[in-house]
Amino acid sequence: MKVTLRRVAHTRSGDKGNTSNISVIAYRPEFYPHIKEQLTEERFKAHYDGVVRGRVLRYPIDRLAAMNFVAHEALGGGVSRSLCLDNYGKTLAAAILTFELEIPDALSGLLRGDGR
Repeated sequence: MKVTLRRVAHTRSGDKGNTSNISVIAYRPEFYPHIKEQLTEERFKAHYDGVVRGRVLRYPIDRLAAMNFVAHEALGGGVSRSLCLDNYGKTLAAAILTFELEIPDALSGLLRGDGR
C-alpha cells in the first residue's frame, strides 16, 4: 500500500548557512527497512525539485531506525541572505513528510494518522 512518510516516521531538522540537516526517524522498527530502501539521496533531492540545489548526503543510523540527510545549497544562500521565508530547515523537514512510499499491507495496523 502507498502511504505518505508522515504515517510511518517523523522528522527533526536544523540549518546552518546554506545547508539543511533533516533526520527521518521511523515510528517503529518495522517501517525502517522500507523507508531506507525507498528514501534514497536521489529521491530525497527530487522531492524538493529545484529547492535543494547541491548534493544530498544520507547517513543511515540503523540501530535507531533513523536516517540523517544533509542537503547542501538548500536554503537560498542561508537564513540571513535569503529573501524567501519558507525554506528553512523546519519547513524542509515538514515537506519530506509528504514523500510517498510503499509499505506492505501486513503493516497497515501500525500506521499513524488517518491517511492525509
